[in-house]
Amino acid sequence: MRRRRWARGGKLALLVGPLALVLSGCSAHDVEKKLRFGWPTGVTEQATKMRVLWSWTGVTALAVGVVVWSLIFWCCIRYRKKNDELPRQTKYNLPVEIVYSILPFVFIAGLFYRTVAVENDVNKLSANPQVTIQVDAFKWNWQFEYKSVLQNGVEIPQVYKDATTTDANGKTVPLNLSTIGSDDEIPVLVIPKGETVQFVEHSEDVIHSFWVPEFLFKRDILPYGTTATTRDNKFEITATSEGSFVGRCAELCGTYHSQMNFEVRVVSPEDFQRYLTKLGSLPATDPTRQSESLTAMSDPTLNKPYATTTYPFNTSRTDRSASQNPGN
Repeated sequence: MRRRRWARGGKLALLVGPLALVLSGCSAHDVEKKLRFGWPTGVTEQATKMRVLWSWTGVTALAVGVVVWSLIFWCCIRYRKKNDELPRQTKYNLPVEIVYSILPFVFIAGLFYRTVAVENDVNKLSANPQVTIQVDAFKWNWQFEYKSVLQNGVEIPQVYKDATTTDANGKTVPLNLSTIGSDDEIPVLVIPKGETVQFVEHSEDVIHSFWVPEFLFKRDILPYGTTATTRDNKFEITATSEGSFVGRCAELCGTYHSQMNFEVRVVSPEDFQRYLTKLGSLPATDPTRQSESLTAMSDPTLNKPYATTTYPFNTSRTDRSASQNPGN
């Protein structure tokens, strides 16, 4: 009699659980949003894929945990000691042993497959990205070089009109449009929304790491002791949300590592082109070229001349007061 009650109760739970979920009107997206386990939303297509992988891995682990906990409590209640009589002893239960041997491998295989699929998507590089930017890291700041923009299937180099430099082969070439941070100014990296942006990471001295928390992604910048970038790390993103986002160095690189910040500003493709046009019209040696170019954009929330997510660190070793946000 008691066993029949347990069987009826188990069947009722199996029916009521899915029915409650259906009646609540929750979609898979709603469930994933509520069970994100602390992960931010992310502002790139790649970040969305990583977030979904993380969220549903956590949901699966939690579901397995609930099943295991339920079985433990059920056994504790169902087979609790009632008297001194020794229970009937069972040597083997082949079906149960097969299930608990095979199921873990099924979960591991599924997790491995989804992890590899997402990792391949995140690491995928386009043959012709719409925008190519070189990130130069050095102790303790950043330089952003706008290498090229794809227009009508043609790669257009982004260079200053009257400035040249020497490449890795000693050849004189036009100087790419660039901005660079200083003790007094946070470097701002401007990228277009909805376009594929490929980053080439180059270090001038030690190991650094390019990290924007809202990208849900970071990658080390390794020094190779040469100006050539053929061996440098590369990655791509496609931004899905406009806005200003703080970026940081995520690899301990020396005295001012914690202050090696920058800002990513995601703007419309039209404003991105306005920014590059203005940057190219200014001399490469103009120290105000970044702030002037930022104000050329039309969006009043994103054309601020200076970074809004972080501020410069006071590098004076004799100043005993903390750094202050100049906007306060």
